[in-house]
Parts: sequence; C-alpha cells; structure tokens
Amino acid sequence: MASAETDERRVTAWIGQGVVVDGRITSAQDLRIDGKVDGTIEVGNHGLILGAGAAVKANLTARTILISGAVIGNVTATERVDLQATGSVEGDISAPRLVMVDGAVVKGRVATADIFPGEQLTAAKLAVSTVTSFSDRITGDERAVNLPVDAAHGMIQQVQPGDYIDLYAGFNVQAVGKNGVVDPSSPTKPVLKLIVPDVQVLGIPSTGSSGISGGATGKTMLTLAMTDKEAADSAFAAENGVVWVTLRPRANADAPSPDMVSIETLLFGVPAVRVYKSLGGRP
Repeated sequence: MASAETDERRVTAWIGQGVVVDGRITSAQDLRIDGKVDGTIEVGNHGLILGAGAAVKANLTARTILISGAVIGNVTATERVDLQATGSVEGDISAPRLVMVDGAVVKGRVATADIFPGEQLTAAKLAVSTVTSFSDRITGDERAVNLPVDAAHGMIQQVQPGDYIDLYAGFNVQAVGKNGVVDPSSPTKPVLKLIVPDVQVLGIPSTGSSGISGGATGKTMLTLAMTDKEAADSAFAAENGVVWVTLRPRANADAPSPDMVSIETLLFGVPAVRVYKSLGGRP
C-alpha cells in the first residue's frame, strides 16, 4: 500500500534527498524539496514544501511555503508561511500570515506592510519580528488567559515570556457520593493534581493590588496560551484553590505525572487511583 508521502509526491514535483541542485528552479505545480538547492526557487501560484532534511540557499517565492528544513535566503509567500519546529530561516520573510511552531528559528526581518507580486523588498517595509498582540500568537481553539499567582507559587521573577510551564492545583475536598453530590459528612482532605501540562507563557503584564494569604502583597498575572477547556479549568482552580507553577526545560521535557497527590500517597505509598476512588472518582 502506498504511503501518504508517496501519494503526495505523485501530485507534486519532488527533489529528493541526496539530490543537489545549483541554479534556478521554477515549477508550474506544487513542489517538495528534501535535498539541497543553491540558487532561486519560484513556484508562482503553487505550494512549496521543504522537508526536514532540506538545506536551501535560495530566495523562495510561492503561494504557500511550509519549511521544516534550513533556509538561507529571503522567503516570500502570497498567502502563508509555516515554520515547523525543525525549520529555520536566515533571511527576510514576507507573507500575509506567518505561523511558527515552538522551536522554529528566524534570523532576519518580517514584512510590516503588504508586498505585491514583483515588487522589490525595501528596508522601509521590513522590521525585526516583534509580536505586540497576544491574538497573533494563538490559533484555533487556543485562548490567552490571565491567571493570578503569588510569588511563591508562581515562580515570579524566574518565569519569563516564552517559557513553558506545568500547572498544578491544590484543593481541600470532600468525597462525592454515587449520586454525584458532595457528602457533607465526609472529612475534608487536601489533594494536589496536575491540571494543565506544557503551557506557554505569553506575558507577565501586571501585578495586582489585592491581598492574599501568607503575607504577600499581591498577585502577578501570568498570561498563558491554552485551549478554551484548559482556560476554564485553570480559572476555576485559581478562584477556588491554590495554583502552583513548575518550569519545564526548554527542550526534551518528559511528560509530568497526572497522578493525584495526597497524604496517603505521599506518606504511606497508597496508590493514587485508590485515593481517587475513595473520593468518589469515576474510572
């Protein structure tokens, strides 16, 4: 059975791995490059894909450009440029829309005004890339949400915009009966649990003035990127419990444990699932 990648190559022109091209490339159809190119690449009103193994020293012009490899040269798209995690561009980028996955690298400038087909790029229309609106940095079901945290729990002055964090929440809870209602006769038990892993910090815009327990003077608002469901969960946790922030490494971070932590799990080695079920948790 043919793979999806093979099917894709049947409908696009393809420069495979191990192929080296020195000169100008033009194409009247979509083009995928997995090899090395030194020159210029023009595909007009078509799509250009650079695979993870591509090494290109060329100016690129296309309708849409997806970059997973390395590019040294200017990139111009009439619709969109997508930079994948393994992609890098050392040059100027001009496109109505630029999408960058975490890990992608741009060493150059991004157009700040419309560039029309055939128009010469000038310094006046280019600037070092700076994103001033959080809405430009989220897509689809992502939301930017402000989460109030105090200095001790939120790692304030250690966490910076662009970092990735895991969010934990602590609550004092009572067991839930089979009817889904809290049993008021059950004892209150402190628990801690991971609520949202791998969250990008968009900004740290302000410090609030409201007092909090523990003697601190206020809470700092972390602006975070997460899904709408995660935003609702995090807002509820911040309003009704205590939120903890842990800083993730910049690369190769292991997945955090989703297990609940309680006195039983911490001191007596009781499996987290037993504590979960004792509080009325459903499988």
